[in-house]
Amino acid sequence: MSNQDNSFGGPSGNYATSFSYGAPKPAEPQGGSPAMVLGSDAGAEPVVVKDTTTASFAADVIQESRNQPVLVDFWAPWCGPCKQLAPALEKAVQESRGRVKLVKMNIDDHPAIAGQLGIQSIPAVIAFKDGQPVDGFMGAVPESQIRDFIQKVAGKDDGKGQLEEAMAASAEARAAGDIQTAADIFDAVLQQYPDNLDALAGLADLLFEAGDVAGAEEILAKVPAEAKDTAALSAVKAKLALAKQAASLGNPAEFEARLAANPRDHQARFDLAMIQNGLGQRQEAADNLLAIVKADRTWNDDGARAQLLQFFEAWGMTDEVTLATRRKLSSLLFS
Repeated sequence: MSNQDNSFGGPSGNYATSFSYGAPKPAEPQGGSPAMVLGSDAGAEPVVVKDTTTASFAADVIQESRNQPVLVDFWAPWCGPCKQLAPALEKAVQESRGRVKLVKMNIDDHPAIAGQLGIQSIPAVIAFKDGQPVDGFMGAVPESQIRDFIQKVAGKDDGKGQLEEAMAASAEARAAGDIQTAADIFDAVLQQYPDNLDALAGLADLLFEAGDVAGAEEILAKVPAEAKDTAALSAVKAKLALAKQAASLGNPAEFEARLAANPRDHQARFDLAMIQNGLGQRQEAADNLLAIVKADRTWNDDGARAQLLQFFEAWGMTDEVTLATRRKLSSLLFS
């Protein structure tokens, strides 16, 4: 999904989402008419208000209206009411957050399309949907009337569709290694939905993975007390707890030396697994805990198995190491 069509496409600055390894933003384009913008694609800001010509009308309006409604503002430089309408129209389109786009056509330079549509006075705004003109109005109408018109042609916006798209886009960006874009999208979501638990958990997890434990804890502190035990947040909290526990254990070389001297030193193996998990060595950590379960299921009141379950919660139930280790654990327990 392109951030161009999503209101959660860029950062708004209230959260610490600047990662040192994020891609630098390209330079702003020079020249051209001013444009309202909505969101961003890890740098360049997409245009939701643009000028069109007779030659580009089919692509800018007919084709684009198959993605979302497109409003065409027919105007001329000498038209006073056109200048009156433009700011209110552009503001309403920006506030629609991608539900509609606005295309402006100067009828002095490009009279053919207006003539074909039978437009005899300006300003005239025609809405196109699925490649066809569906509605319109004439004159410098009030901003409230423009908003009503947009709602009529675009339908009621409950925010759900764009929110789902935004979360999916963030997941895609993270999977592709574009951590900065993923964080920017979470940040933008939280500006409109400050209590969205998935976005809070996602942003906290990104900060944790980037080594910013304090930043992750700051995000989690914003979560209402009654929501702190939800699944999305529990995984991040488990990661933070495990990281702190691992940090307190010391140098892994000490435990490796103890195991070399005594492979049945289960406490050394357990502590080494904790450190390995803190270092991101999930498979090694899982293998050490599985070795304890295999050697002595009763050790520390089945502590190795209990710790594996805590790892699974922190890693996520669909994580590859979680899935593989669950299979091995089941085999040990029920074979």
